[in-house]
Amino acid sequence: MAAPVVDVRAEVVASGGASRPPRFKTAWLFSAKVDAFAFVGPFVFALALLGTGRALGLRSTPAWGFLLCVVMVDVAHVHGTLFRVYLDRAEVMRRKALYLGTPVVAYALGVAVHQLGGSLTFWRVLAYVAVWHFVRQQIGWVALYRAKAGERGDPSRRIDAWLDPAATYAATIYPLLVWHTHLPRKFAWFVRGDFLPGMPGLVERVARPLWLAILVVFVLRQLQLGVARRGVNVGKVVVILTTYLLWWLGIVAVDEDWAFTVTNVLPHGIPYVVLIAAYSRRRYADPDAPPAPIAQVLVRGGFVLAYGALVALALFEEGLWDRFVWHDHETIFGDGDVLSDRALGWLVPLLALPQAVHYTLDGQIWKGAKNPNLRRYL
Repeated sequence: MAAPVVDVRAEVVASGGASRPPRFKTAWLFSAKVDAFAFVGPFVFALALLGTGRALGLRSTPAWGFLLCVVMVDVAHVHGTLFRVYLDRAEVMRRKALYLGTPVVAYALGVAVHQLGGSLTFWRVLAYVAVWHFVRQQIGWVALYRAKAGERGDPSRRIDAWLDPAATYAATIYPLLVWHTHLPRKFAWFVRGDFLPGMPGLVERVARPLWLAILVVFVLRQLQLGVARRGVNVGKVVVILTTYLLWWLGIVAVDEDWAFTVTNVLPHGIPYVVLIAAYSRRRYADPDAPPAPIAQVLVRGGFVLAYGALVALALFEEGLWDRFVWHDHETIFGDGDVLSDRALGWLVPLLALPQAVHYTLDGQIWKGAKNPNLRRYL
């Protein structure tokens, strides 16, 4: 069942009792509380962890931060694709070529890139695919809020049809340009050197005033809508403004691995887990839908059980990464073997397969035109 569009009417004309047009319009994607948890919660949590890190003098991500942010959020949310696709046999059969072909093609391409181009080339390709995925997810949230508020096709919202995505792209791309023009940084997307060096500083200097101008225009537009009582889309504004602030803080303002980690993975992974939970709760409780025994047992067991399964998979995956590739957290995962470059050329693309599949499918599985059951379950 879709969440209702709620108009907040703060004032009533005493003489006639008629309500005035609302200043704010909230079209919840899930519900007021869940939306706040999904989009405001990660923002507040990231700021709190960032402040804690500054107080403790953290520069790199500690072991507890690795478990909390990387394992329990970043890697766990990637495995959420299992609930959306691979634990649902009927869904897999509906688009068999896409769902079964993607892992095969992704692994083959990964092995080819790693074997022919080397480890750094492999991570460089995966990093840019991941970056685009992160950017496009923010665009997707804004598009969903626009759709739920009925802004699509509204002639009075034509300016928002280009201003909203422009602001979202500006919020994400400008920090990435700063990153590229100030290499090396004290943090990396995956591994040091995965971003291409050599971008001239002029690019960032030209982009900066444009980034700021788009932000100012976006804020002024929201003020205009509020003053004119034409309904400020609260959820959309929250997504765009928190993206502006967190991407600027984690990439531009602070040059630290800890700051980048908390501002990057929390606002990306937590909303996605909420989305997967909302979809799964409705899909696997639907008595008219084809059975999916494993998913139904996990979902009916409650959020803790279902999410715990994702965390368990994330711990298992990260254990393999650390024991055979990174060797960074031996206190957590124990000692591992040092493999040859040839062996890593086969193993690394396999361990990266959940991420590669997630990045590829995420652009397909949330589009209503190609997924007729989305409206039913979301």
